[in-house]
Amino acid sequence: MEEEKMNLRLDLDVQKLEAEKLRKGKIKAEEDLDSLKIDYKKLRLSIRTAGLGNTSEQWCKEIREEKNKVDRWERKFQEVQARNEALEKSLSESQKEKCELKDSVAELERSLRQYRNRNSAIELRVSLSRIEEMKKRIEELEAALQNYEIQLETNIILWEKLWFRFES
Repeated sequence: MEEEKMNLRLDLDVQKLEAEKLRKGKIKAEEDLDSLKIDYKKLRLSIRTAGLGNTSEQWCKEIREEKNKVDRWERKFQEVQARNEALEKSLSESQKEKCELKDSVAELERSLRQYRNRNSAIELRVSLSRIEEMKKRIEELEAALQNYEIQLETNIILWEKLWFRFES
């Protein structure tokens, strides 16, 4: 019986020690939980402050919007680039035609000198008329060429602004 009492006391002591250990573990767990709650609140505040609190749907939506913006800018860039290429081609053609017309004018002027040497009044008038027409045509082409150059410069400036906006 003594032995049984002693065993019971030992069991009781073991249970008390286990209860004390559990109580200390519970207190430690509660302290850790409180600390985690504080850390969680700080983290949530940091996330809200940094704007990182978006859901995956919000991030997906934002990414889609940004991709759409990039696509729009790329389309605008391609349109401006195509327009610039067309203007450059037109400018090149106008310059070529201008050179051809200048050659024609030079030839007409040579012809005019020949006609003057022959002293043919009718042929002289016809040549002068053709020269005047060619000069008018050259003036028109020069005006058109200047317009193309202005448009090209404007488009280049616009393209650079669009590119600058796109990069920033």
